[in-house]
Amino acid sequence: MRVPRLALLAIGASAVLGLMLWLTNTLLQLYASVAATSVLLANVLIAGIAVLFLLLMGVLVYYGIVFSRPRRKDRVRKAPVKLPEQKSAVVDQTLQAVRRQVATIQDEVERQALLLRSQELERSLKYRELHIVVFGTGSAGKTSLVNALLGRVAGAVSPIMGTTTVGETYQFDLKGIQRELHITDTPGLLEVGVAGTERERAARQLATEADLLLFVVDGDLTQSEYQALKALQQIGKRFILVFNKIDRYPAADRNAILQRLQERVPDADIVAIAAAPLALRLATGETVQPNPDIVALLRQMVLILRSEGEELLADNILLQATRLGDDVKQLMDEQRLRQANRLVDRFQWIGAGAIWITPLPVVDLLATAVVNAQMVVELGRVYGCEMDLERGKELALSLAKTLAGVGIVTGVMEVVTTALELSVGGYVVGKSIQSVSAAYLTRIAGKSFIQYFRNDQDWGDGGITAVVKQQFELNRRDEFVKAFVKEAIAQLPKDAVNLLNPQRLQNEPENL
Repeated sequence: MRVPRLALLAIGASAVLGLMLWLTNTLLQLYASVAATSVLLANVLIAGIAVLFLLLMGVLVYYGIVFSRPRRKDRVRKAPVKLPEQKSAVVDQTLQAVRRQVATIQDEVERQALLLRSQELERSLKYRELHIVVFGTGSAGKTSLVNALLGRVAGAVSPIMGTTTVGETYQFDLKGIQRELHITDTPGLLEVGVAGTERERAARQLATEADLLLFVVDGDLTQSEYQALKALQQIGKRFILVFNKIDRYPAADRNAILQRLQERVPDADIVAIAAAPLALRLATGETVQPNPDIVALLRQMVLILRSEGEELLADNILLQATRLGDDVKQLMDEQRLRQANRLVDRFQWIGAGAIWITPLPVVDLLATAVVNAQMVVELGRVYGCEMDLERGKELALSLAKTLAGVGIVTGVMEVVTTALELSVGGYVVGKSIQSVSAAYLTRIAGKSFIQYFRNDQDWGDGGITAVVKQQFELNRRDEFVKAFVKEAIAQLPKDAVNLLNPQRLQNEPENL
């Protein structure tokens, strides 16, 4: 092979040398002809030809370098993601709302965690790697698949369930994909014990954050696997259903499983692989370890990431921003609910004290309208709804009339009277019944208004009547009533406690 190449090189060199001699001779003759007329013109002509020659050589060298590296673009990494304009605007609006809401979270740990998540999403608006997550039942071959994709042993491979205890992420290169890829191996589903349940929860969380999901099975889908897959489909996760360990099935069984998978998940991309094929024993007795059979999966991954990569990134960032917003709203609602419950607890005893000071023949929330109006105003403030005292009084009177109209006032009197008699052992003073009943009714009113404000100042389909009935039923359980009356007795003035227990008066007259 060397002789023909040397001969070709010699012929080429001779041709180039001949062309150079011919060109030099021609230029000399041209120079002599022009110089006979004007030496200056001859010099300018030769200089122009020299410049053109140098430019030509530069162009040839440039394009020679370009065409000698046809895959240069494959080496470009970390190109900025340009989200579709509409989705980018939605993400930006969501994050702005999150930043405003996070500032009101009182729990320092929760606030810092939410801020960190929002900052990560903000960075994702400018740049984000493609994140692939390998997910499925324990020991279905997830770690073996990651090892095969990486071309090296990335994790311990074992037939025992529970090998991967935390999500492990590796940088991953895929030919034909310009973006930087990260691949995460997750703990398995259906692991036993408390630790297994916690690992499964972590795995599901990682799956929801993936740009592309590899859902690995080693046979037909079990009911648990199917439910997990459908849950991920419902939130819009893009996935490939990977049927692993195909080398362990006869061809007929393998085809039957593939057909069954296609029937159960008709819209899925299904790929059959053998990430870690079983060793083969030759007739000579020698053992041979086959290479992983994952070419079909690699092709499918490249096809999806090339055609849908940008859209997958945009959809995932939007999904994570929306989920973050939902988490912030939930934390804010829990925080507001705690504040609102404390307000109700405070005002119910204020209402009881007002009745104790000025007892009336019949318990009625109209007697504590000012107290309840102030409670409504402060509850509204907790939920970001500013209103004046007149509006609070209007709402309080409306609810008071509803309580009386549906018989809840009478019902509360009966419940409180019975509970007080059982608690203090007999005779109960009338204004004590009124005071405790007022506290009880204030509680029902407060809980009803909490539901009203949590529902954006809407009583719901059943209206105010349905809400107050529901709160009365929730607050009439025996255990709650007994605890409420016990606390009420402790909250009432000292002389009220003495009046509630005549036997104590007989034994301890000095307390009067």
